[in-house]
Amino acid sequence: MTAQAARDADVRSAYRHCEQVTQTQARNFSYGIRLLPAGKRRALSAVYAFARLVDDIGDGTLPVPDKLAALGDARAAVTALQADGATAAGGDPVLLALADAAHRYPIPLAAFAELIDGCEADVRGTTYATFGELEHYCRCVAGSIGRLSLGVFGSRDRGAAEPLADALGIALQLTNILRDIREDLLSGRVYLPAEDLERFGAQLRPDRGGALAGDRGLEALIRFEAHRAFGWYASGMRLLPLLDWRSAASAGAMAGIYLRLLDQIAAAPAAALRQRQSLPGKAKAAVAVRALAGIAQPVPDVPPAGGPAAGAPVPGGSTAGPVPGGSTAGPVPGGSTAGPVPDGSTAGGRP
Repeated sequence: MTAQAARDADVRSAYRHCEQVTQTQARNFSYGIRLLPAGKRRALSAVYAFARLVDDIGDGTLPVPDKLAALGDARAAVTALQADGATAAGGDPVLLALADAAHRYPIPLAAFAELIDGCEADVRGTTYATFGELEHYCRCVAGSIGRLSLGVFGSRDRGAAEPLADALGIALQLTNILRDIREDLLSGRVYLPAEDLERFGAQLRPDRGGALAGDRGLEALIRFEAHRAFGWYASGMRLLPLLDWRSAASAGAMAGIYLRLLDQIAAAPAAALRQRQSLPGKAKAAVAVRALAGIAQPVPDVPPAGGPAAGAPVPGGSTAGPVPGGSTAGPVPGGSTAGPVPDGSTAGGRP
């Protein structure tokens, strides 16, 4: 076997490792990743596998100083990858696959630094006084993944697509926060902004069984934050028409699954406070099939539940009012706009 053949075999093995990680650990994202053609599927699996590595450090059992040191090592590794490519991967299969993926696609590896910033905030136990502070955190840990994924997907209008990918990532992260509110609290992490807890008179006090149910103020706050997240989905879903068909189907499936989950949480916040919410596999598969057929999960047209008046701007610049499917989605959260969707269609028309 020649040296080149041996390197090619190593890269194929590295990708298989990343795909295995994705299939076993990306319980929601894997439904969308499967819809991509082989090359993009492998590349996005490499992106996910490195992000998973970073998350596992933050969620692991190491002492705080050791976690921060390990995150520093991850930061150094991806920085070296930017500078030296595959030669910096050593024998690490995730780094080797990621280096090859970045060689084939314009993946902005620097965005991983933001993910690591966010994970370091988790390790330090950072809390958030305002939604603006939480929005910054969400941009770090999830908007970065949106931009990394966009590097794999590609877009005919990168300038318009990037803020939308960022917005969609924020929407997904807000959904995660509401889904995991109970588990996060028991782990000593609080993401809900202090100003919102105060506004609704909500208390984060689990009972002996670890449940948070029974606090009407907290239930109202969950609805409000869910409706705020719908505003980010309304903007983020406008990314889909800017992608090719298979990439749009992939992104639409991932976002659609989380959107269905957020619908469920908003409809029954008391249940979400008792236990972690999820969708059955059949429901996830149905969302993926519909995305492949060009049918996006609709974004509910709902006003915020309490707090600011209905239709008032949501912190970050988005609105929780009109969404695709009837009227405009408003400005992209963060202040930029996407402009008209090509051919006058909506985000729901071609995922």
